[in-house]
Amino acid sequence: MQTKRYCYSCDLKDDPKLIAEYKEYHAAGNARPAITKSIKDAGILDMQIFLTGNRMFMIMEVDETFDAKRKADMDASNPAVQEWEQLMWKYQQGLPWAKNGEKWIELERIFKL
Repeated sequence: MQTKRYCYSCDLKDDPKLIAEYKEYHAAGNARPAITKSIKDAGILDMQIFLTGNRMFMIMEVDETFDAKRKADMDASNPAVQEWEQLMWKYQQGLPWAKNGEKWIELERIFKL
C-alpha cells in the first residue's frame, strides 16, 4: 500500500486557559468517536498534532484513497464534524497569512534528506 504524508499548521488563540482546554479535548482517551471515525473513513491512517507556544503542526499519514477535497465534502455533510469544527473555532485561529475562514494551512516541504 502506498502512503503519503501531509503536514499542516494552525494557531491556537494565545490564551493559556484556552490552550489548556484545547489540549484536554485532544488528550488520550478524550477523542470523540464520530470524529475519529470520520478521519479514518477518509483514508487517514495516522494523525498527530504537535504544539509549540500557540502554533500547532498536524502530520497525517494517508493511504492511496485519501483525497483532501473528498474529505472536505465528507466533513461538510457530517453534522458531528460540523459541530466539532464550530467548537474548535473557540480555540483555533488561522495563521496570519490565512484566508478568511481558513485554519489549517498545508506546509510546503523545502528540504528532504
